[in-house]
Amino acid sequence: MSFLIRVQLPDRPGTLGAVASALGEIGADILSVDVVERGVGVAIDDLVVELPSGRLPDVLITAAESVEGVEVDAVRPYAGILNTHRELELVEEIAAEPRKGLAVFTEGVPRIIRAGWAVVVGDNGDGPYRMAASSAAPETKAIELPWLPLHKATVLDGEEPWVPETWQELGTELAATPLGNPERVLLVGRPGGPMFRAAEVARLAHLAGIVAVVLPD
Repeated sequence: MSFLIRVQLPDRPGTLGAVASALGEIGADILSVDVVERGVGVAIDDLVVELPSGRLPDVLITAAESVEGVEVDAVRPYAGILNTHRELELVEEIAAEPRKGLAVFTEGVPRIIRAGWAVVVGDNGDGPYRMAASSAAPETKAIELPWLPLHKATVLDGEEPWVPETWQELGTELAATPLGNPERVLLVGRPGGPMFRAAEVARLAHLAGIVAVVLPD
């Protein structure tokens, strides 16, 4: 099985190599690596690894954290590998057929931002309504969205009263960004985490800003 493992590690030469060696010793095969965020002396990386059948994902945490200074934020099953060129491909697909752009966008965003699902919600004055959703988006009744209209990309508190109980039970991390205007918003959910980092929210806002230019009003 393939897993996405998010690690915090000291931003110094050789640390990632040491993590790779530790994972290799338990039979894990690294398929891809993506830098999520870099701070002062610390890097946040996402690794997609393949683990031999019969091995529990807990061994990934033990192996990675055997390297001094490394902490594992989260481990979850993951289908596919990371591809940093998907943004361009998605924008090109939307530009080719803008009338279907909203549906294409919501289906493609989870693969790019490594979320579980995405929905676009709007507000026409009568309350929020769903405009488009990815295939994995949860089916929920109409809910109040106290943060709508939304003027800038942000991380949302997944334990706020407006969040459906089923989302809370799954420990869903949430982020949102305006899509062309404050009344049309992209909401993404990551059940079970990890939390959205500032760099990921900025990436989401940048992508939404590009796509909004192509989408019909």
